[in-house]
Amino acid sequence: MKLAVMQPYFFPYIGYFQLIHEVDKFVLYDDVNFINKGWINRNNILVAGQANLFTIPLQKASQNVLINQISIMEDSKWKSKFLKTLEMAYKKAQFYNVVFPMIENIIEYKSASVSNHIHYSIQVLKKYLDIDTPIVASSSVYKNISLRGQERILDICIQEGAKTYVNPIGGTELYSKALFDKNQIELKFLKPRSISYKQYTDSYVP
Repeated sequence: MKLAVMQPYFFPYIGYFQLIHEVDKFVLYDDVNFINKGWINRNNILVAGQANLFTIPLQKASQNVLINQISIMEDSKWKSKFLKTLEMAYKKAQFYNVVFPMIENIIEYKSASVSNHIHYSIQVLKKYLDIDTPIVASSSVYKNISLRGQERILDICIQEGAKTYVNPIGGTELYSKALFDKNQIELKFLKPRSISYKQYTDSYVP
């Protein structure tokens, strides 16, 4: 079995879904510390041809708190504001009539947990992309929070009986091939295929 482990990101980049597609099981790594100004609760949309950052407002988010322990702000004004901005920016885009209702469904999903909300969003998006890889939250299964770094990833692989661990190419310095070989697990790195598509400007904005 091939396994991948990644933190939850809201509307993640294309390589995230390429990684999910590459493996037999995907672990949503949600019982690790939150990253301030990361991509867990932030992303960009195009507004007037420029990247425009939006953020899901969180309660007491801190790098000292685990992702699965953080809640989304109860005030829902951000949802209507985001959806209105998205509608105005993308209503003439190809596939808008198919994709906007899906995004609206994700945004309106009823869950206080940012981890659960993102888990739901990835399930919806991978179904649309015809990816059937099962996803499991690390907080619900492995109970190895005392471990750190690659030791914890290795333990997840061992618990799952994985023969191959696949990580994005950017993490090559974080893992020891010798350590994985010692445990008879193949360590592989996936370099995302670049994908560009027609937008509203002459230059493509990832």
